[in-house]
Amino acid sequence: MPTCENCGSFVTTEYVRVFAPNEMEHPRVCPNCEDKVRDGADVREARATRH
Repeated sequence: MPTCENCGSFVTTEYVRVFAPNEMEHPRVCPNCEDKVRDGADVREARATRH
């Protein structure tokens, strides 16, 4: 079962296929992560928390 590497939340295999690099089985961040965001190919700290 794929999980987010940042927060440990469950993510679907479809989410991993779309948002994680091909060689990764778990995404680096997910929509549940309030402290990180995807910024193109990189992951960065969020400037403001999301709700």
